[in-house]
Amino acid sequence: MIYLDGYAISLDRREHSSNIDFVSHAHSDHISAAKSSKSVIASTETARLLEVAKGIKIKICSERIDGIRLTDSGHMLGAKQIRIEPNGGGVITYTGDFMLQHAVTCKPIEILETDTLIIDSTYCTPEIKFDPRKEVESAIELWVSRKQPQGIILFGAHRMGKAQELTKLLNMQGIVPFTTEAIGKINSVYNESGIGLEYSCAGADEGEPELGWGGAVGIVETHRLDEVASRISKGTGKRVFRASATGFAKFFRFNTDVQFPLSDHADFRQSLDYIEAAHPKKILTYGSNSEIFAQNLSRAGYNAEPFRNEVMEGYRVIGLETGT
Repeated sequence: MIYLDGYAISLDRREHSSNIDFVSHAHSDHISAAKSSKSVIASTETARLLEVAKGIKIKICSERIDGIRLTDSGHMLGAKQIRIEPNGGGVITYTGDFMLQHAVTCKPIEILETDTLIIDSTYCTPEIKFDPRKEVESAIELWVSRKQPQGIILFGAHRMGKAQELTKLLNMQGIVPFTTEAIGKINSVYNESGIGLEYSCAGADEGEPELGWGGAVGIVETHRLDEVASRISKGTGKRVFRASATGFAKFFRFNTDVQFPLSDHADFRQSLDYIEAAHPKKILTYGSNSEIFAQNLSRAGYNAEPFRNEVMEGYRVIGLETGT
């Protein structure tokens, strides 16, 4: 947690002693605090996505707290970083999930100088290097243009974030994809926010017949890709080409015709770029890979250690190794 002027602020997780909970974005692994918190700091887009996609109506913090500022993280629609700017200095920044490359469905990241940086540790080793996004997007466009005349194309993607990116990329190619109802609901929130997605929820959900999709391109949840592809093939008698779009495609093999390493995270090298731009005096690595990330940053010459329920009070950082 971060402490500021009597406020105990949790970071993307529920802490029993927090009185305000920061929710950086609406992905499931970051919203445990949102389900029960009495006071949440989050963007309006995140609040809307949680309401529409998860049925969670969060209680946004009604107080104006001096010294707290939200900035864009580049990860997905509504994703934010939190900056604690106490009187007298000692600025603290928590990134949440972040990306330096620019996605087509959210604002680019804003990197500001900070004294203490609490940084996401998703990709914690130098071996993982993501390709330039423009190259991945161009590869998707080329593959779709070649395969569309031959049958039906079906993408498997995370329903929130990646599915909307694919929708936008296909729209830029002049294609209006069909989606599941769940993805369509999230698309509608993006449209409310001015992103502008064209799509059709044409019978892609469970129990509905897949008819009349000849030559179409569709997007479904990753875990339903095989099931929906089989139903479409049986319903239309056409070949279905399956594709996955995820950063995990860089180092895992999926049972699809093609996979595109379209990540919404920074890799290790890009994390170093963030650090160089922010010039922190102290780096605290955050998340399940925090130990490995801190070790690798230390080897690279940075003042880094894992975040262990740190207490932030102005200039001071006091480690509380409570095991929580």
